[in-house]
Amino acid sequence: MRPHILVVEDEKHLGVGIKYNLEADNYRVTLVEDGPTALRLIDASNEPIHLIVLDLMLPGMSGYTVCETIRDAGVTTPVLMLSARTLAEDRARGFDVGANQYMNKPFELDELLSRVKNLLQHSQASSANASPRRIRESIEQIAFGDVSAHFLNHEVTVGGKSVPMTPKQLKLLRYFVENPDRVISRSELLSEVWEISGNLQTRAVDQTVAQLRKIIEPDSSQPVHLLTIRDAGYRFILGPANAKQEQNVEEETDQ
Repeated sequence: MRPHILVVEDEKHLGVGIKYNLEADNYRVTLVEDGPTALRLIDASNEPIHLIVLDLMLPGMSGYTVCETIRDAGVTTPVLMLSARTLAEDRARGFDVGANQYMNKPFELDELLSRVKNLLQHSQASSANASPRRIRESIEQIAFGDVSAHFLNHEVTVGGKSVPMTPKQLKLLRYFVENPDRVISRSELLSEVWEISGNLQTRAVDQTVAQLRKIIEPDSSQPVHLLTIRDAGYRFILGPANAKQEQNVEEETDQ
């Protein structure tokens, strides 16, 4: 079966040109010109989409929003983001919302085709070699410290007061709660929570952990539940007493 590529590009001449050249390389291509149409197609498609070529500057809904929306929905399809923006922070934001590769406009056709081929091969290899997901206890609600969380109802209270949390923050908290007392790498969190390649270079994990600490920790600058294990990842501790022991072990190790 020929790989199916979705191209989201509002510059008609460019979109048609990309479509023509991808089809010449024996790919099946669907071309749309805006984000909402792309999201509806991804949601309703009865056939798999193997790659998304996504323009950043789209009318009404940016490529950032499109990419972040599909990642939050659990879509792991590789995304090649195209943009005329060349600033480092634009590229960083693209990776933070889940893009796999980022290309600046104007670009060479040969490079585009090479990146498309590389992403499709990597995606196929990852799917073929994927190990079964870790079997873990499913927890629907938890209470620790001043925090009470009911994951099915999307309700979190701290000190008896309801606090708002994004779906990603809640999903991350649930993963930590279901995997207590062990070191969890950033790569694992990207794979299991964000459902994207653990090899992706992004600060999304660190940023969301920092946000989570501000919600659940008595003092986010001195966490007692969600600890950073240097050069390894994070460890979630239900009891502050256990967290203190962990900190002591880290300090002794560093000496």
